[in-house]
Amino acid sequence: MPIISMFYGIIIRMYLLDNHHHNRPHFHAKYAELEASISIEEGEILAGQLPRKQIRLVPAWLELHRDELQADWDLVVAGENPYKIDPL
Repeated sequence: MPIISMFYGIIIRMYLLDNHHHNRPHFHAKYAELEASISIEEGEILAGQLPRKQIRLVPAWLELHRDELQADWDLVVAGENPYKIDPL
């Protein structure tokens, strides 16, 4: 589960070959003991939870890096490692 970005204590990851988990392009955001799966297309939380402050930061980061996230998704579905993405 490669780390693709980190900011304000939030760790952003994509799991290799994880397209069957939610069957939609998504990434995982972890803060402390909480983790959420978030849709790349809509920014919707698919599973899990994050604290309120982090819930606001992650979509802001997503808006800035949506194209990069989609490119990384295509890589991980193919079993390749994603590229790092700049933090917020």
